[in-house]
Parts: sequence; structure tokens; C-alpha cells
Amino acid sequence: MADPGAFAASAAPVFCAESELGYRRSLTDFADGPLTLDEPYRLAHLPLVAPDHPRVIARQEGRSYEMGVHPPVYSLVLPVDGALLAGSEPFQRLDNEIRAAPFAPKIAWGILPRRAQRLHATLCGTLSTGDAPVISDETREALARIEPFAVDLRGPFSGNVNRGRIYLRAYPEKRGERNPIHAIQAAFGRPPGDLYLVGLYNLTDDLDTGETAALAEIIARWWDVSLLRFTVTDLWLLGASDDLVLDSQISETLPLGTAGRLSPKLPARP
Repeated sequence: MADPGAFAASAAPVFCAESELGYRRSLTDFADGPLTLDEPYRLAHLPLVAPDHPRVIARQEGRSYEMGVHPPVYSLVLPVDGALLAGSEPFQRLDNEIRAAPFAPKIAWGILPRRAQRLHATLCGTLSTGDAPVISDETREALARIEPFAVDLRGPFSGNVNRGRIYLRAYPEKRGERNPIHAIQAAFGRPPGDLYLVGLYNLTDDLDTGETAALAEIIARWWDVSLLRFTVTDLWLLGASDDLVLDSQISETLPLGTAGRLSPKLPARP
């Protein structure tokens, strides 16, 4: 999982630069006007946090959502220790500021404790639906060749898709000239990605002009602030029947590096 001190004894890690990741490109355009909840959010998230909202999309032709719930989907994710994050002094300051912001009454605060043990950034989405995927020996061997790496968690972030969800941004350590997450994605036959978002806060309604400006100002001021640094030693195969992983299961823990060659498969956790 995450070890906050594992990288402290070695040389300070070098993290992927802003130009190597897609956060700026994918940021909400706050100059466009007040932030309104977009269609993907109203289909997948709003039914879970504000089921009586008049703009909830209960179901949609061609999509498997029914009031935010769908058949179990399994993905590969990078876990974030919720207790470590909650104990981080910079994060505590950010959280206090968001709780005092004009838009705070429109955040679904009640779901945060339910998600605290499942915080993650998705690396490979939808590996399987229904049943957990079978991970090949070849993929396990590829993961065993990827050593644990540091991550710098920064934030917050609002994207141009799923408007209504507020994330933290993960910046992986570079190994030579390579982003280790790209190696992980390649091990699963996936193309390299450049967004590693940790969903945290969810809005229950559109924001007005003043609330939108307050969110944009917080995002800009906290952009370069490190909230938590930790070392990723393993990944999760996470199955969930909703996009907020309120109903979820860790079907397997996949170690990185030498540990992956030596450790037995861990049992599923409820």
C-alpha cells in the first residue's frame, strides 16, 4: 500500500513535471461561467449524493447505470491511505478552508467517512465486469520488475469531465526518464495516461458565480502545495458497483518490485 517514510532515507525523488501530465489541459474553464454539474456527473454521481435532485439522470439508454448503480466493474488502482492523508497538516489546512468556503454547504460531507478506506487513483479502468479479472503470469512478472515509487499528492482539482467532483492530483516519481505508471499500464496492455486523480469531494448542486469564483481561487492557490508524499508498494484490483466505490471490494493486492516475486497472492478484503 503506502509507506510515508520509505523514500525519506534515499535521495529525494524527482516527480513528473507539470508539462508531462494533463492536469492543466483538463482543468475546468472557470472563465466559462458558473460551474454546472455535467451529464456524466448527473448520471453516475449525483444519484448517490443527492438522489432527489431534479437534475438527476436516473438511467440512460445504452448505459448500465440505474440511480448511480451498475454491475460490478474491476479496475487497477493506486491506493491512497486515508488515515495518512487525514493526518497531513497541509491537507488539514486545505480541508478546513474548503469547509469554510461559500460552496461548502453543497458538498456531500456524509460520504467522506464511507470512502476513507478506498481512496485511490485509477490507473487501468474496467479490466472486467461482473467477475474479477484473471491476471496473467506475464503481467505479474512485469509488475515485479517495477520497483516501488514515490507519489506527491497535490490538489485540489476540478476537471472538464465529471464537473461536480473535486479531486486531488497524484504526481509520480520519475525513474530515469520514465514515468513508472506508464510501465504499469503497459503491463496491462493499456496506453500511457497522464491523469491520476484521487476523487475526494462531491457537489450536490450547481455552483453560483460567487461559489465558482471561490473554488477557482482555492484551486489556483493550492496548485503547487504538496499535501502528502508516500511510497507506493502495491496496487489494488478494486471492484465496485458505483463510481464512488461506496459498495466496493479489493479482490486482490498486487505488489510491485521484488516483493511481487516473493509474496503470495493476498486474499480478497471486504
